[in-house]
Amino acid sequence: MEAVRALLPTLRAGIQELLHPGEGNLNGPTLLRFGLIVLPLVIIATNLVGACAVLLIANFVVPLPSPPHLGHVRLVNAIAAAIYVALAIGLGILAGRRALLRLRTWLSEDRPATPAETRLMLRAPLRLFGVQLSLWAVAAGVFGALNASFDSANAVRITAIVALTGLVTASMSYLLVELLARPAAARALAHGAPQRLLVPGVATRAVLAWLLGTGVPVAGIVAIGLLALGGDHSTTRHNLGISMVALGGTGIAVGLLAVTVAARATADPVDSVRRALARVQRGELDVRVPVYDGTQIGQLQLGFNAMVAGLAERERIREAFGTYVDPDVAQRILAEGIDLAGEQVEVTVMFIDVRNFTGFAERTAAAGVVAALNRMFEQIVPIIHAHGGRVDKFVGDGLLAVFGAPRRQPDHADQALAAAWEIARAVRSEEGLRIGIGLNSGTVVAGNVGGAGRLEFSVIGDAVNVAARVEAATRTTGDTILVAENTARLLRAPHPELVERSGVELRGKRERVRVYAPAR
Repeated sequence: MEAVRALLPTLRAGIQELLHPGEGNLNGPTLLRFGLIVLPLVIIATNLVGACAVLLIANFVVPLPSPPHLGHVRLVNAIAAAIYVALAIGLGILAGRRALLRLRTWLSEDRPATPAETRLMLRAPLRLFGVQLSLWAVAAGVFGALNASFDSANAVRITAIVALTGLVTASMSYLLVELLARPAAARALAHGAPQRLLVPGVATRAVLAWLLGTGVPVAGIVAIGLLALGGDHSTTRHNLGISMVALGGTGIAVGLLAVTVAARATADPVDSVRRALARVQRGELDVRVPVYDGTQIGQLQLGFNAMVAGLAERERIREAFGTYVDPDVAQRILAEGIDLAGEQVEVTVMFIDVRNFTGFAERTAAAGVVAALNRMFEQIVPIIHAHGGRVDKFVGDGLLAVFGAPRRQPDHADQALAAAWEIARAVRSEEGLRIGIGLNSGTVVAGNVGGAGRLEFSVIGDAVNVAARVEAATRTTGDTILVAENTARLLRAPHPELVERSGVELRGKRERVRVYAPAR
């Protein structure tokens, strides 16, 4: 009793792992103990049921002609059956345990399986199926030969009964062992599945289920019918009715069990993929499904994991892309691809620069300079985005922002001035830094610029150059914000009064550009 109680935790964990394979409820050594307990029970149960089925079918379902000394014949068959069943079960258990013991090193060390161990694990149910089928084929030959000494007609029927029952027993055992092997298969396939199938596929499972539920019972009914049509006097109407009811009922019961096992073997992994897919649709990209099927379903599970890993990698790239590239530009490139032609669009350009940055950098450590600039930009960039603009580029201690491209803004001038006014109020003395802001509006070419595989979405045109010159003029006038006349002309929304700064010349411009500053 103590030994049984000691095994209960292993059995509970094993059953839980069968219900949810691949979730790590069993380590390798525990999984080995679970297999050594459960596998012999399955082999014993299926073969005992098969042996009992042979006796019932032979004596009650398909009555055989009564040879002389019927009692002696039944006694000999019963003794031979008991001896053979004991030997067959022992050999079957030995074969199953041998397959597990060949995997003992892998399971005991609790490590990833090698390709050879993966193949051995996936093919274990098929090998056991072959062993049991061979044993039942030998049984059919042995009992056929044994009964041939009493009655040759009986020998043919006994051989057919044993062979068909053995086929059903071995097939059912294969489906059950494959189900029980799920936890070990999940561990073996955790690091990838073979490129080609190593076991019978989904179609073979369906054929086995048909064979158990339909093929064998119908074959038995057809055989009995042929005997009756052939003039076999032992097949009376009463016997024929009993045979058909018994075989039909057996087909219903065994068929339901076989179809249920085969259907679950296909539906469970598909359902796990469906549940994982629903989580992916909700944005969870860390989802993985356990791979525990060696058929096409396992390749589907593996393909799903590879797909989700690719989506997660794409999301990481998109997030990194959005960190280094303006979100509007990133969205446009991802949606429309790369277009090097560019397009003409009217925009308002904002230049921001730090005054006396050279002196600040000279007296401050490099790490402190970078930290101060980052703190300043953390204040500026959200304001630009809030007003529909985008940061075109960071230029050392300053930046270039654009309102009106790539996303169109009919009120780009008003939004740019509102952003500049808010930035001027928000950016106070940051480590002794002061900024100048220049605004100018005009037609530019917006598009991808670069070459040799390196591109940058930017705006090019005289309006950009004028904005830079307007910002530089703030050093002369002492204003924080200067607005070029092109921008002032486009303003429609209420804004602070603008005062012209006369006598300001923009470096490099032959024609005079009038500039304005918000009234203090």
